[in-house]
Amino acid sequence: MSQSPRIAAPTLITAHANADFDALAAIVAAGRLYPDAVLVFPGAQERNLRNFFIESATYMFGVRQARDIDLATVRLLVVVDTRQRSRIPHVEAALDNPGLEIHLWDHHPDTDDDLPATFSRVLSWGATTSIIVHELRERGISLTEDEATMLGLGIYEDTGSFTFNSTTPHDFSAAAWLREQGMELNTIAELITRNLTSEQVQTLNTLLETATTHEIRGIPVVIAEASMDAYMGDFAVLAHKMMDMESIKVLFTLARMGDRVQVVARSRLPDVDVGAICKALGGGGHAYAASASVKDKTPQEVRDELFGLLYLAINPEVSARDLMSAPVVGVEEDRSIRDAEEVMNRFGLKAVPVFASGTRACVGYLEYQTATRALTHGLGDMPVTEYMQRKVRVVGRDTALQEVMDIIVGHRQRLVPVVEDDNVVGVVTRTDLINAIVDEPARIPEALLPESRKERNIAPLIAEKLPPSLLALLQRAGRLGERLGVSVYAVGGFVRDLLLDRPNYDLDLVIEGDGVAFARVFAAEVGGRLREHAKFKTALVIFTDENGAEQRVDVATARLEYYEYPAALPTVELSSIKMDLFRRDFTINALAVQLDGAQFGRLVDFFGSQRGMKDKGIRVLHSLSFVEDPTRILRAVRFAVRYDFSIGPQTQRLIKNALGLGLMGRLSGPRIFHELRLILEEQAPVECLARLEHFGVLEAIHPLFKLTPSRTNLLESTEQVLNWYRLLYLDEEPQRWLIYLLALCLNMKYKESASIADRLALPPSARNAFLSTRETLRSTGPKVEKWMREEGPLSELYALLKPLALEGVLHMMARSKSEDLRRHVSQFLTRLQHEKLDINGDDLRAMGLPPGPAYGRVLQHVLAAKLDGHAPTRTVQLECAYTLVRGELAQAMEEGVAQVGRSV
Repeated sequence: MSQSPRIAAPTLITAHANADFDALAAIVAAGRLYPDAVLVFPGAQERNLRNFFIESATYMFGVRQARDIDLATVRLLVVVDTRQRSRIPHVEAALDNPGLEIHLWDHHPDTDDDLPATFSRVLSWGATTSIIVHELRERGISLTEDEATMLGLGIYEDTGSFTFNSTTPHDFSAAAWLREQGMELNTIAELITRNLTSEQVQTLNTLLETATTHEIRGIPVVIAEASMDAYMGDFAVLAHKMMDMESIKVLFTLARMGDRVQVVARSRLPDVDVGAICKALGGGGHAYAASASVKDKTPQEVRDELFGLLYLAINPEVSARDLMSAPVVGVEEDRSIRDAEEVMNRFGLKAVPVFASGTRACVGYLEYQTATRALTHGLGDMPVTEYMQRKVRVVGRDTALQEVMDIIVGHRQRLVPVVEDDNVVGVVTRTDLINAIVDEPARIPEALLPESRKERNIAPLIAEKLPPSLLALLQRAGRLGERLGVSVYAVGGFVRDLLLDRPNYDLDLVIEGDGVAFARVFAAEVGGRLREHAKFKTALVIFTDENGAEQRVDVATARLEYYEYPAALPTVELSSIKMDLFRRDFTINALAVQLDGAQFGRLVDFFGSQRGMKDKGIRVLHSLSFVEDPTRILRAVRFAVRYDFSIGPQTQRLIKNALGLGLMGRLSGPRIFHELRLILEEQAPVECLARLEHFGVLEAIHPLFKLTPSRTNLLESTEQVLNWYRLLYLDEEPQRWLIYLLALCLNMKYKESASIADRLALPPSARNAFLSTRETLRSTGPKVEKWMREEGPLSELYALLKPLALEGVLHMMARSKSEDLRRHVSQFLTRLQHEKLDINGDDLRAMGLPPGPAYGRVLQHVLAAKLDGHAPTRTVQLECAYTLVRGELAQAMEEGVAQVGRSV
C-alpha cells in the first residue's frame, strides 16, 4: 500500500504531450535558464524519439517523468513548445496551485486554449529551441557538447534541416552558435535520418497511387489516402517524402488507423493555412505543417468535410462586414434580466450583447431562452451579468466566413459581435449565417451546417465494443420501434461511455412516441416484468438475459422537463428527442444513438457533446441548469474527476451563483445522499471531495462538513486501504460510502454525527450502520491499541475485530498510523476471520458432552488455540477439546452437587 515519495519541484519545466525533438530540446535548453528546475518529459509517440529518451536523456540531462513529481509543490511552471492547456494534461494538477507563476516559450500561433502567463516569449521562428538558444547566447551561458548537440537536434528536426519555409535567419544563427559550442553533426544526422520500414514503404506506395490533384480556387491541392489496422507513429514522415518526391505545394494525407483517421497536412503556399484547416478537424499546427486525429469517422466523411473546409479557407470571399446586422440592439450590464427580456421581446431577438456600463464594449451576451426561464424562477430582478454568457468571441469587420462559422457552430455562440476600436458595430447571428450560405450550400460541409444534427453512424463501433447479447438487444429494440412506427434512441451515459471507450451497459431508451406503450410490448417480447411510472411517462423493463444475468432497461417518452421553482422535482411534457436531450445535465450526456430501421447507429449530437469530449470539458446546457437542479453541482464534480475533465470558468461561475442563492439548502436529504453516495463510491472520491470543498459545496450541505487536514489525511488513507482491499478479490464487498462518511465525520461528537445523518435523511438501515459502527469503533479502538501495546495473542485480536462490521475494520485500518497494527488487521481480514476448525459438534457429542451452551464455549476456546498456533491439527484440537469437555463435565457435576446441597 505504500508508495515511493514523490519529488518536490518548486520550478518545473515541461512541454506538450506526444513531444517531438524540438520539445525535448527546448526542455533541456530551458533547464539552463532555470538552473534549479526539475525537467519533466511528457512522453512521445515517434519511436526514434522515444528510444532516444529512454536510452539517453534521462541520464544525460536529468529528465524525470510526471508521475515522479509532487505537482502540489510547483510554484513556477515553465512550458515550452506550446501554450495550450489541453496539451499538458500530465501537469494539469499543478495549474490550480495558489500563486502559481507560468512562463511560456513557444513558436506556435495563438489559440483560444492558451494559458495565461506572467512571462512569455513567443516568436514565429522555425523552432522553439532557437528562441531559447538566442536567450542563452545573450546571457553568456555556455553549453557542453552533449547539450549543444541535443539543442541542435531540436532545431534541425523542426526546420526539416533548414528546408521548411518556416525557417528563419534566427534558426540559422542559433545553429551556428551551437556549432561553436561543440554541436556534433554526425550524431544529429544519425538521429534524424529515418530509414523507412517495409510497412512505411508499402504505405507510401499506396499514398502515391491514390494521390489525386484538385484545383480549388486556382490552387492545386493533392489528397492521398491509405488504410492500416494499427497506429503508425511515423506517418508524418511519409508526407515529407511525398512533398519532396512529387514537388507538391499543398498535400493532405489521410490514413485510417483503427477507429480513427489520421490527417497530416503540408503547405508551401501562403494562401493555404493547413493549421487552420486541421484545427477545424479537431487538430492543429502551423500554417505550413499540421495534423488532426479524427475518431469514429470514415475516410470518405473526413474527405468530404476537408473539401468544404478548403473551399472556405482558400481565398474566402465573404467577411463579417457582409454578414453583420447593424445598428446593434443590446443592454448594459447593470440592467436586470426583466429589462433584457423586454428588449428582446420588443425587437424579436433571440439574444442580445451585454455592454459595459456607459460604453459599447461587449462583456457578454444573454439568450432570450435563459431570460424567460429566469423570470419563471422569480429571478427577474437579478442583473444580466449573473446569467449572461461571459466567454464571448468577437471578430473584426474583415474576419472571414470560416472563422465566424466556427464561432457560431463549433463554439455554439448564439451571436458574434463585430467590433471596431473595442466598440460593437454589428452582430452576426445564426440566422445571418444561414442566409449567407443558402445561396451556395455546396461550399459548406454538412457537418458544419448550423442547426443540423452533428451526426455520424457508429454502428461499427457498437458492434465492436458491446457484448453480442447487448448488441442483439439494441437491434431488437430498433426492430420493435420500426414495427410500432416510433423512433427509438439509446441515450445518455451509455452513449457517452461508448464514445469514451469505457464499459457501461446500463441501457436507457428514449422513444419519440408513447414510451410506456413501447415498454409494455418490449417487456412481453423479452419475457420480462414491467414497472410503470405514469407521472414521468417512464417504465423499467426487468428480465433475465441469455447468460442468466438480470438486465434492466429504462424506457422513457421523449420529454421536456421544466421546474416550477428552484430545486424542485421536474414537471414533464411530451417533446422530441432534441428537447429530451436538452433537459440533460451536461453536454457530454446529451447524446443519442438511433436504433430503428436503416438509421441504426446514427449518432445525434445537437449540443456540441463530441466537441466537449474532445476538449475534456464539463459544460451545462444552459445558464440556469444549477438553479433548476443543484444536485448537478455534485454530478459536475463527479464527472470531471472520473473522466479527468475540467469544469470551465462559465460553469464554475454558475456553480458559485447557485451556492450564493442558498439552493443547496433547499434540496431534500435523500437527493443529496444519493449524489454524495455516488461520489463516495467512485474510484477517486477524495479528489471529488477536495473539489467540492473548493467550491464550498460540502459546507453548503452541512456546516460541519469541512475537510480539515486530519480528515483529508484519513480520506486519503481510506482510499489506499480500499484500493488494497479490492486487490484481495475477497467475496465480501464493503459499503465504500460508509467508510468515507466515517472519515468525513472524524472527531465529531455523537450529536453532530447524528445531525449529519438527519441532513442526509439516511434510510434506517444506513443510519443504523453509520451510527452504530461509529460507536462500536469508539469502544473497540482503545482495546485494540492496548492489545498492540501488550503484544497480545492473535485470538484476542480476533475476538475484538470479529464483532465489527467490515466497514469498521477497514476504517480502523485506515485510521491507524501503526504499520504493525495495519499488518495485524490485514492478517485478520485475509486469514484469521476465515479460519475454520477441523472438529465440530459431533466430536464433542462423541466425547459425552450434552448439547447446550458449553458447545460454543469449547469450540471458541479450541479456535483461539488454533489461531495462536497451539492447536494446528485435528489431533491436537481433539486433545484440547477433550480436556475442555472434561472440565465442562466436572463443572456441571459440581454445580449439580451444590444444587442438591442447597435443596437439602
